[in-house]
Amino acid sequence: MAEPFYITTAINYPNGRPHIGHAYEGIATDVVARHQRQRGRDVRFVTGTDEHGLKMDQTARNQGRATIDLADEMSGHFRDMANRLNLSYDEFVRTTEDRHKAASIELWKRMEANGDLYLDRYEGWYSVRDEAFYDESELNEGEGGGKLSPQGTPVEWTAEETWFFRLSAYQDRLLALYRDNPDFIRPESRRNEVLRFVEGGLKDLSVSRTSFDWGVPVPDSDGHVMYVWVDALTTYMTGVGFPDSEGEMFQRYWPADVHMIGKDITRFHTVYWPAFLMSAGLALPKQVFSHGFLLARGGEKMSKSAGNVVDPMELAERFGVDQLRYFFIREIAFGQDGSYSAEAIVQRANGELGNAFGNLAQRTLGFIAKNLEGHLPAIRGHDRADAELFDIVDKAVRTDIPAAFDSLALHQAVEAWLQAVFACNAYIDAQAPWTLRKSDPERMETVLATLYICIAQLAVAIAPVIPASSAKLLDLMGVGDELRTYEGIGSHWYSPLAESDFQIAAPTPLFPRVELAEDETA
Repeated sequence: MAEPFYITTAINYPNGRPHIGHAYEGIATDVVARHQRQRGRDVRFVTGTDEHGLKMDQTARNQGRATIDLADEMSGHFRDMANRLNLSYDEFVRTTEDRHKAASIELWKRMEANGDLYLDRYEGWYSVRDEAFYDESELNEGEGGGKLSPQGTPVEWTAEETWFFRLSAYQDRLLALYRDNPDFIRPESRRNEVLRFVEGGLKDLSVSRTSFDWGVPVPDSDGHVMYVWVDALTTYMTGVGFPDSEGEMFQRYWPADVHMIGKDITRFHTVYWPAFLMSAGLALPKQVFSHGFLLARGGEKMSKSAGNVVDPMELAERFGVDQLRYFFIREIAFGQDGSYSAEAIVQRANGELGNAFGNLAQRTLGFIAKNLEGHLPAIRGHDRADAELFDIVDKAVRTDIPAAFDSLALHQAVEAWLQAVFACNAYIDAQAPWTLRKSDPERMETVLATLYICIAQLAVAIAPVIPASSAKLLDLMGVGDELRTYEGIGSHWYSPLAESDFQIAAPTPLFPRVELAEDETA
């Protein structure tokens, strides 16, 4: 049986429509999931929406509607985004589902049975926007004398009876976790931030609220609902069958191989979450990868208050889904902040996808369709130039690209792919099959066969990033589904295809040229 691999996005908070940051994280997670499937692993990819908490309740009240109605609408937008962007998720979990409430209650009972929950009174600073509690020492002074969280969000003084989790009791165990598993938090810069926070001392965490009732009820405790992060983090286990911890699905996929999250929620996933799981006697995720922000033109963080939020659906409609996916993975060093602009998307889409790869496939397959009546070209003896190109492409497809994806160096994987594409373009220009057509037809076929093999290999290698375009090209080339893996697409597969009756039809452009609007040009 194939080795399991479990990956999740953060659980999106749907008090507004999806923005481009949500799209970026979803696409990056999908790339890793698709890559692992091409590795032959049994992948489970879970995403969803975190619909409880004060912020959702306030948003609904301000709109004069029931909170569940807002949750239904907004969760639908996030599911639509995932589908539109071709995310290959296996489960979309909503925290308002009964199965998730059961999972959250089971986690709570396990922590309670371990003696880590107690009732007391909370007084302190709370950010509604972050759904987070902050110590006085973490706050900054805002304009006009107000206090702000480390994220720059307003905080308010809160006082109420709540249940507390004995987070302070887990300080040493968390530090041991970070020490013994240096890859538990990535990248290293985020790991260092968490280390400093935990080394500074942990206080017990308020994990219930009584000032509103929109959440999972605390068992046997009238008027209390769970702190939204207890509820939200449990979603990762709901997606693999918890609370049935002895069930086949949970036993197969838990713990998660990777939680993909934004850097602003690192603390919740790398301090609170492992502590909850330790208390409940459950295995910890193997890795939490905390990626950077996607910034607007000029380096500003996108936010509704700044008025610079970008609709990813609009971008996908304008430039194409695969073009947008490619841009995100190619443009941004995964783990660092990156910037977006329409101009940059157009440059990547037209220059690299269109001109470099799309044009390579177009002129090679078009030449086969026209001059060989679409029949696959035969290999009639390789020379040194052919062997050198095979070596370059084979190393990229079977070594460099998979290794980079494995280590979550997503942009490096695309860079390795692009360099192999450039090598193919240099080869076709040097070999000039259009000249060989008259002077040496047999050599022409070998050159076309070499290109055909390399293009197919490259189409498979980039499939995690541009799945629809890759599938379209491989269909046109007659490459079967069983060959669309890193191993399957090796050069040995060519012989039976060459003996088949498959004929290549004249191709249409794989990546039609995209243009900027007049007000976006310099």
